[in-house]
Amino acid sequence: MSDREPSVTPLGRFVRGRRFDRNPLRRTTDRVETAVLAVLMAAFLIGAPLAALATGAWMHGTAQRAQLAQEASRRQVTAFVLTITPPSAGGEYLAWQAQARWRAPDGREVTRQVPVAADTVAGGTVRLWTDRNGDLTTAPLLDSQVTGQMVFGEALGAIVSGSALALAGTLALWALNRRRMAAWDADWHATGPRWTTRA
Repeated sequence: MSDREPSVTPLGRFVRGRRFDRNPLRRTTDRVETAVLAVLMAAFLIGAPLAALATGAWMHGTAQRAQLAQEASRRQVTAFVLTITPPSAGGEYLAWQAQARWRAPDGREVTRQVPVAADTVAGGTVRLWTDRNGDLTTAPLLDSQVTGQMVFGEALGAIVSGSALALAGTLALWALNRRRMAAWDADWHATGPRWTTRA
């Protein structure tokens, strides 16, 4: 029959070393460390979801306001393609360019170089987004992009709150370890001479 001790997992060892019990070898700093870890865990379980919701709501509101502003200030126009400029040799992955003309809101004609699909032909038309001045711009944010920014904000809120709690825990454990080492040093100075005194 084997006399080997039962194996203990790292998690089991971690939990066993941080229980609230009457172990006389457990110092006050050990009990404080257990309390700090419990408080940080509870703060993360409660605070991270709240931080995620708050950050997500803020990002959603910001993106939605930007979307509404863009929809109010941008419009889609039909531009007439004058000439096509294919990509240079070896640039098959580059965008095709075209000289196109469209009418600005104030009635003047605008002619600009714009990116177009490879199947665009001279004399055809393309749909473009322009601003109030008639200058080329991007399309307003889509609802899916607004939702994507909200999801990103939620993830960012959870990560930032977790990182802040991890930093607080690291600083607390550093301070506790300094006190623990000072206490061990004091105990050694008190008991060490009895062990090292020669008869």
